[in-house]
Amino acid sequence: QVQLLESGGGLVQAGASLRLSCSASGRTFSGYPVTWYRRAPGKEREFVAVSTKSGQTYYTNSVKGRFTISRDDAQETVYLAMTSLNPEDTAMYSCNMAQSWGPGTQVTVSS
Repeated sequence: QVQLLESGGGLVQAGASLRLSCSASGRTFSGYPVTWYRRAPGKEREFVAVSTKSGQTYYTNSVKGRFTISRDDAQETVYLAMTSLNPEDTAMYSCNMAQSWGPGTQVTVSS
């Protein structure tokens, strides 16, 4: 069974950048899509970005041009590079692969 672990969150000011990591153990990323989701306080979880098993990427409209998802299958890690952060990006960010979830990493953006 795969275990996922996110890291890289933190408290930053608006306009800053962060890079989140999602690492896997127990199963290789290779051949699986990996998706980043986020849940803001009082809101439902929403899709952020996905890296398909072939390496194609898709983003929700609100992060296009600011966030970049990438994967390093050799390192069993998927990254979410986030730039130009704004308070609306404040949320718990979680990664998903093969129906498994990590515990999440908190991103808080102050104005």
